Amino acid sequence: MANRLAAETSPYLRQHAENPVDWYPWGEEALALARMAERPILLSIGYSACHWCHVMARECFEDPEVAAEMNRHFVNVKVDREERPDLDQIYQLAHAMLTRRGGGWPLTVFLTPAGEPFFAGTYFPKRARHGLPGFLDLLPGIAAAWREKRPEIDRQNATLAAAFARTLPRAAGGAEPGRAPIETALAEFARAFDAVNGGIGHAPKFPHPAELAFCLRRHALDGDETGLDIARLTLTKMAEGGIRDHLGGGFYRSSVDEHWMIPHFEKMLCDNAALLALCADAWLLAGEPRFETAARETVRWLLAEMRSPEGAFHSALDADSGHEEGGYYVWTREEARAALEPSEFAVAAAHYGLDGPPNFETRAWHLRVAAPLDTVAHRLGLPLPECAARLGAARAKLLAARARRARPGLDDKVLTAWNALAVKGLARAARAFGEDAWLAAARRAADFLRTALWREGRLAATWQGGSPRLDAYLDDHAFLLDAVLELLQCEFRDADLRFARELAEALLARFEDAAGGFWFVPHDHERLIHRAKPAADAATPSGNGIAAFALQRLGHLLGEPRYLEAARRTLRLFRETLSEHASAHVSLLNALEEYLAPPAVVILRGEHATIAAWQRRLARVFRPATIVIGIPTRTPGLPAILDKPAPAGVSAVNAWVCRGVTCMPATQDPGELERMLVKR
Repeated sequence: MANRLAAETSPYLRQHAENPVDWYPWGEEALALARMAERPILLSIGYSACHWCHVMARECFEDPEVAAEMNRHFVNVKVDREERPDLDQIYQLAHAMLTRRGGGWPLTVFLTPAGEPFFAGTYFPKRARHGLPGFLDLLPGIAAAWREKRPEIDRQNATLAAAFARTLPRAAGGAEPGRAPIETALAEFARAFDAVNGGIGHAPKFPHPAELAFCLRRHALDGDETGLDIARLTLTKMAEGGIRDHLGGGFYRSSVDEHWMIPHFEKMLCDNAALLALCADAWLLAGEPRFETAARETVRWLLAEMRSPEGAFHSALDADSGHEEGGYYVWTREEARAALEPSEFAVAAAHYGLDGPPNFETRAWHLRVAAPLDTVAHRLGLPLPECAARLGAARAKLLAARARRARPGLDDKVLTAWNALAVKGLARAARAFGEDAWLAAARRAADFLRTALWREGRLAATWQGGSPRLDAYLDDHAFLLDAVLELLQCEFRDADLRFARELAEALLARFEDAAGGFWFVPHDHERLIHRAKPAADAATPSGNGIAAFALQRLGHLLGEPRYLEAARRTLRLFRETLSEHASAHVSLLNALEEYLAPPAVVILRGEHATIAAWQRRLARVFRPATIVIGIPTRTPGLPAILDKPAPAGVSAVNAWVCRGVTCMPATQDPGELERMLVKR
């Protein structure tokens, strides 16, 4: 018989609907039962694409013996971390405090009926192995501790509450924030950079798109070769490595080794959205074809496999297929040979490493660029175009053969924050490569978010089963505002400008703290044991950093001092944080840089076709501190600061460059405009 999770919309929760565990979703029913029965809560947090979540589910939650112990002692609560990042943040932090180790998923936390954590871990097997306690042994011990050691638990809870309070930044007086943390962050990345394999840090390796984008920004604005070297080598190794899907496009979550060879195989919308924008920017700076290929194939995957019928984007593809991580993606040599002509196999085997020893669990191959195509052509005595044609045919046949396998599960919920990242990535790439179809896809997704998830001034965090649900968080509002500003640079629409204003007002009214910065949850959110004000970038950028950055840009566009002041208060609040931990806060550093030196705002006025041609020309160069807004003639209702006069002739454009409150005289010469933008 199905448990309560069968009625949930989250695909992750529904994966557990047939467990013998008496699961509850997070909510008042479970919390009230725990209070009434004075039973502790067993909180399990994960997500649908997580391999080790599936392993623990099979070993523990599907096991009747384990389920009986869980049901006997605890109120069992399942949470989808992607739907409830507020809970995940709190209890990941609690795990770190309790264990002094890094967290992850599945996250397993035992709580008092008031939601206070007193024991935490991640994955547990049913029986003890590899130094991990067995879950079946752990459960009665935790239950006994709850019964017999309540005073110790109460003392620990008081200590944890004080530790949570210390994580909040304190308002700092004195000097305005300065530029020093920007230079410090780049130096820290240089020290942590793997100069042989690329990447920031060592195995396991994550893409760190926000940090790499910061490095590209440093090169574009300061000419710093270190930033370009870090980003270019890392993206090159990722584009050629096994962290990229060389058949279907897109990037996997992370690499388990320092060479980017074997990934964790889940494919997440948030990762690919950020990496798409990064590849587009890297191509503009470096002009390397591999970055264009990675961008185009990522878009192809997004549009073919991740787009919902409504035009928004699904959340993730599972790491597992048929209870095996990576089973959908890896090959035996015999499988590949059977799918291809001998001449095609010879090229594919040499290029992807099938002619060497297996690299996946001693029995199979995961594709990566083992030898460049020109090297393969020379080795086989083939002209390069012929070699490329054979590889193209091989890729198409391998992809078709792979499609006949059992597919990884699709988490088809629509997350506002991740869709906003996808809108921005598609819009950014559309500008860089001049792809109108990508812009249309970005606009369709943004319009869906505005019409389906924005109701009467309130934004929903997720959409599933035909309806929005859950009040949106800081990241949803900040990322969406940032994405809409990116869309406005592609093509001006009055509806987008109105929506940007509405999102900005919601941020100020529902999330801002008068002391500075933004809470992760709105003022009327359910009361939890901690209200976070996160500043560090993680797998996704910091909500506080993106809020400050986007509000500041909108403030310059509209001449709205309230938005500029909110950004200033945020940067002042986190001044000491930036000084102490610069490289962990690059989103805030980008906002800091534009606070110290306002971005150049380019306003183009003229007929639509003419200003579009100017925009395409300007988009050929990566200018991260420049905002370009092209407003067609006869656009009504513009704010005064944008309502610059249009020229009389249909083939002319009036262009202004404004910085802060100062605008330079208009020009009608695109070359002169580009020269003006070189001057900072």
